[in-house]
Amino acid sequence: MLKSETQNLPSSAELPCSDDTPVDNEEQNFIPNFLLFLLEYLWGDRQDWFFGVDMAVYHTTGTNVRVPVIPDGFLALNVERRKGGDSRSSYVMWEENNVAPVLALEVVSQTPGGEYSSKEEIYAKLGVLYYVIYNPKQFGRGSHQRLEVYKLVKGKYRGQVREPVWMPEIGLGIGRGVRNYGGVQREVLYWFDEEGNRYISTEEAEQQVRTQLLVVREELEVERQQRELAQQQAEQERQQRELAQQQAEQERQQRELAQQQAERERQQRELAQQQAERERQQREQLQRELERYRQQLGDLPEL
Repeated sequence: MLKSETQNLPSSAELPCSDDTPVDNEEQNFIPNFLLFLLEYLWGDRQDWFFGVDMAVYHTTGTNVRVPVIPDGFLALNVERRKGGDSRSSYVMWEENNVAPVLALEVVSQTPGGEYSSKEEIYAKLGVLYYVIYNPKQFGRGSHQRLEVYKLVKGKYRGQVREPVWMPEIGLGIGRGVRNYGGVQREVLYWFDEEGNRYISTEEAEQQVRTQLLVVREELEVERQQRELAQQQAEQERQQRELAQQQAEQERQQRELAQQQAERERQQRELAQQQAERERQQREQLQRELERYRQQLGDLPEL
């Protein structure tokens, strides 16, 4: 679009930021905001993208430039993250160098919103490369799946089969996942890497870290208890060795005492034998002397 042509178009300040139509289910608000939250975590250092939630997208492909299309969420690349350093009230394509969103997201509600018809035609005219339709409640589902991702090929949207769907032009994949929210397990949309691994939120990352720390603490506690048990076992073995050594020493001392007692008894027997021998020798000496007296003096008279 030439600059002269844009001069006659209204500015963003002149255009309403939305159609003031309230969302009629929680997912319409939560899902795109959750994807934005994840992007702020993943692309926090990048300034070349913008993700709008329930924001009017003004374009020139329709009959009235003042009538926007309002996706539940959309992603634009190669634009300022903050327009002129300020927040956007709407996304006006002729003020964004006619950069169309690379992805548009619609969360199907109970009230028909043309997600499978009129909006698809508008996004195709705009040149939105990826069109994502999420129908978690299966409103008017028909033959459609809970999550459908379409890619614009030669002006027509073609459904992508695999989930998560890898989008190389964006450098992200998109698919479903389950997370705990408010104590309830619920299905939400996530961004994924090329290998199909989902990117988690800061909250989930912190929870993973807390869980890992808890596991590490439990492992350290188990190791500490095992060390204490090993130390106790070693102490018991040391005490048992000491008791065995003491028992062996007592047995050695008892053997020594028994040997000493046996030696004393042997010495006493020897002394007794020596005493008996001396007494025998003395009796023999007296007998010889008595015999000599008899020979010299004759028989002694009887008294």
